[in-house]
Amino acid sequence: MNRDSVRYNAAQAAADRKICDLLAKLIEQHLPEAENKVWHAHPVWFLDGNPIVGYSKLKDCVRLLFWSGQSFEEDGLTVEGKFKAADARYTSSDQVDVKALGRWLKKSRDIQWDYKNIVRRKGRLERLK
Repeated sequence: MNRDSVRYNAAQAAADRKICDLLAKLIEQHLPEAENKVWHAHPVWFLDGNPIVGYSKLKDCVRLLFWSGQSFEEDGLTVEGKFKAADARYTSSDQVDVKALGRWLKKSRDIQWDYKNIVRRKGRLERLK
């Protein structure tokens, strides 16, 4: 995992750090080929330059975001924003369903919308996989 992501996790309060560390461990385990970096101030994993999954500390929770998550058609993910993103929110590491997260991470590799070129396409998304 990228050094900046490790620092991000370490800067969180104990309960939030536990969530972030668990999410990072599972993402790294299921997407070993993904590139990790801090992007827009929080850890994000990319496949071929396309953002796939990341997490961030919000006021009252840690949000796990899948850029193409609406296309996963999975319970436990909530629509986020106007594109194809979906998220799950946690206030405790016990709330993380490891089995469901494994499915979501597999789908994040197999189902992708092209966020890398969204600006060039003037806000229009195209399906990659």
